[in-house]
Amino acid sequence: MGVNALFGKTNTTTSNYIIGLGALVTGAGKLIGGKLGSGITGFGVAHIILGTLDKYRHRW
Repeated sequence: MGVNALFGKTNTTTSNYIIGLGALVTGAGKLIGGKLGSGITGFGVAHIILGTLDKYRHRW
């Protein structure tokens, strides 16, 4: 039994939170700019990609 099952959240809900967090972090990275902003933007984009992959993976 995972943490999501304990709190009544579905995996889709968690994935949506991760995608939303990625969008916020990506926007913050774009606002900061420079090398640091590029790193933060990449971190945010990684969250968006991984959240989307988690959302659509096959559940056994």
